[in-house]
Amino acid sequence: MTRWFNFNWVSARSLFAAIGLSLAFALAMPSLAKGPLPDAAAGQTIALADLPKQGRETYALILAGGPFPYEKDGTVFGNRERLLPAQKRGFYREYTVKTPFARTRGARRIVCGGSIPSKPEACYYTEDHYASFKRIAP
Repeated sequence: MTRWFNFNWVSARSLFAAIGLSLAFALAMPSLAKGPLPDAAAGQTIALADLPKQGRETYALILAGGPFPYEKDGTVFGNRERLLPAQKRGFYREYTVKTPFARTRGARRIVCGGSIPSKPEACYYTEDHYASFKRIAP
């Protein structure tokens, strides 16, 4: 009987040690995970002239304040992917870049940030529905 009890005590101690290590690791990780993420668009730019024709048209509409062809244009972009520089909610707005022959809005967007939508501080282009961004260099 004593052997069975000792065997379980050793197993229980190992289990508690593993749980303790896991807990310590989990408590240490949030500070690492919640730290600033790298700006995925840093160093990746696209000249305004290199945007597709529809992108240049959308950019011109943004600077003119509209009117925009899609109901979702000008709505807040939440940056849930955290690929753009961190800002308060409401800083970024998204606009559709028309995709020829697409039945839907397609995957192309321009996301601009700033306090005045028609005078953005920075704009980013994505052709893959927010999987990657390039900063637009006017």
